[in-house]
Amino acid sequence: MPELQQPEFLPTTRAEMDALGWDELDVLLVSGDAYVDSHSFAAALLGRWLVAHGYRAGIIAQPAWEDTADVLRMGRPRLFAAVSPGALDSMLAHYTAFRKKRGEDAYSPGGKTGLRPNRAGLVYTGLLRRAFPGLPVAIGGIEASLRRASHYDFWSDSLRRSILLDSKADILLYGMGEKSILDLADLLGGAAARQRPMDAIAHARLRGSVYAVHPDAIPGDAEELPSHEAILDDAGLLMKATLAFERQMLLEDPCLVQRSAGRAVVFEPPAALLSEKEMDAVYALPFTRRAHPSYAEEIPAVAMIEGSVTSHRGCGGGCSFCALAIHQGRRVQSRSEGSILREVEALARRPEWKGSLTDIGGPSANMWQAACDVAAKNCKRASCLFPKRCRHFHAPQEKLAALLRRAAALPGVKHLRVASGVRHDLAVESAEYMRALVGEFTGGQLKIAPEHINGKTLRLMRKTPLALWNHFLREFNRLSGECGKEQYVVPYLMSAFPGCTDADMEELAAWLKVRGWRPQQVQCFIPSPGTVATAMFYAKQDEEGLPIHVARTDGERLFQHRILVPDAEPSPRREEDPRAERGGRKPFGAKKPFRKPLAGKKEFRKPFESKKEFDKPFGAKKEFRKPSGAKKEFTKPFGEKKEFAKPFSEKKGFKKPFGAKKEFTKPFGEKKEFAKPFGAKKEFTKPFAAKKDSAKPFSGRKPSGAKKSFAPGKSSGAARPAGGRPRFAKAKGGGKGGGKP
Repeated sequence: MPELQQPEFLPTTRAEMDALGWDELDVLLVSGDAYVDSHSFAAALLGRWLVAHGYRAGIIAQPAWEDTADVLRMGRPRLFAAVSPGALDSMLAHYTAFRKKRGEDAYSPGGKTGLRPNRAGLVYTGLLRRAFPGLPVAIGGIEASLRRASHYDFWSDSLRRSILLDSKADILLYGMGEKSILDLADLLGGAAARQRPMDAIAHARLRGSVYAVHPDAIPGDAEELPSHEAILDDAGLLMKATLAFERQMLLEDPCLVQRSAGRAVVFEPPAALLSEKEMDAVYALPFTRRAHPSYAEEIPAVAMIEGSVTSHRGCGGGCSFCALAIHQGRRVQSRSEGSILREVEALARRPEWKGSLTDIGGPSANMWQAACDVAAKNCKRASCLFPKRCRHFHAPQEKLAALLRRAAALPGVKHLRVASGVRHDLAVESAEYMRALVGEFTGGQLKIAPEHINGKTLRLMRKTPLALWNHFLREFNRLSGECGKEQYVVPYLMSAFPGCTDADMEELAAWLKVRGWRPQQVQCFIPSPGTVATAMFYAKQDEEGLPIHVARTDGERLFQHRILVPDAEPSPRREEDPRAERGGRKPFGAKKPFRKPLAGKKEFRKPFESKKEFDKPFGAKKEFRKPSGAKKEFTKPFGEKKEFAKPFSEKKGFKKPFGAKKEFTKPFGEKKEFAKPFGAKKEFTKPFAAKKDSAKPFSGRKPSGAKKSFAPGKSSGAARPAGGRPRFAKAKGGGKGGGKP
């Protein structure tokens, strides 16, 4: 391919293409995020990577999806179009753990929401299909990686098939994508492939790709997974499939296949990892680190990344809830020290530079240049750190401490902070790193993610035991004291994890209370598609197939969350709930769709107010909706049916009135002589006169429960709503960071 000069920004319009002298694009990239020219934004990184290899790439960011005008503005690309829904799964970007709509989208101008659709991968692929019939369309990014096989979708409470089939894309590229997108461009650049692109894709068997074939064309070396239909019948099979994908990412083998509705989805092994030289080349691309000049409003994510430097990818932790295991993988890929320091020097020369580096790290802060001395195919562990660090896994944290000191000493760097992301169980193994972290690079607060303290819950999370967390806290306090610094640890905690019970959350709350901590960072578990923890949530079983408790309903999840955060957000209104989308089911265990959980709010103490189901007395017909009020239309017993054969408000086991005659088996008012109720004439004062001692059976009282129970504002004996706010006394002290342990 001819060498191309990198533009200041990749083109987003026809005029910008003309300014570069490009008559057409080779690859069109469609992104769910705004266009920020940074390696933290997938479209910018992959676009510049393609240009560096001679392919003309342009970006359409957050196109309108009502019509095709936006995606048509640069014309039909020569090779293919690629969709990246964004840095987050689009449903997670829109909704909180309790399905309430988020108030801000950090990856959109002005933080505005609604600039990308729900399930952006499906919508954008359909848009490109309409705009460019016959053009190959690839889908990628973290949304596609997590949803590449049959997966549980929390937002609709359903099992969904591969996003490749639902979107009707031609090929799915999972993982970080630099190698696989280049391989696809090279493949489709051939004349024969352009004539029959789908045949070329199936025969090429590109690593890091997913494609669909007829069941008769399944590759002979493919390992078959449970089909989509089989998982629908047996939820436990989702765990089997999920663990197979996790192993494939680690072992970089074998090919997998899953049948679904007469098609076979083929999952080739992941793309080869980038070498240190290739990593340096990716991050040396001339990113401006600015939003495209067409935006009039700031993009919040730009401020988040302006002082951040990526040192590595991948994480050996292997936490069961972490999506990185099936997107970046467990194998760590690191940049060289020189590459990192050159980026810091470039940052310090920028006119808007303020002198502060917010972090140098990756998915975890202290795994730079971590490596395993065992070949991937020989590894049988799910985690390099759980239940304890593998003896073959090495993380040179002393070298990391030296790197941080060199970066902090560069001209123009006033501060370098490590604020979060540290694996505490790994950090305590290096005294040198701990001294550097606590004494030099902690700015008052350090956020650490123990997630929980209950042993059973930690094992299900694949997190190390409480003893290591306590050891880290003791060392942190000791070193802070030696440095004469008042510093605090802020723990990241999680509620409603599969296998976690209310008692486990109470145990955590008590542990925090003893230490005077008020939890600030508590996340209710969100079942991300494709993770092991989500398979636990769906199947209600652990990795071994043993049954576990799962807080499935919104009420159960919110109750657990409020044990730590009493003022947690309520469940969503019906119009906000993503389960209202077409094909969704009722919320877990709900009697009526989208009903708020009874959370102890004041308005739920009056059972006949504010909610539709309380508009009328239980069992009453529409004409009896008025409160008890002695109007003529209420002479009949409330809501009783015509075949009323017992005195109204009769309780279970109440026998017929003593000596009652047959004509009294019909309700009052049925015959003309009974038109006036309750003692209107003398002969009615003793309605049950069969026995002498029964002359005054009711002693002039109202029948039990006839009117009083329906008085406005009374509870009518209704039980107090379940799921009320837990009574957890706030601990004193703790400072703004949660207090010293």
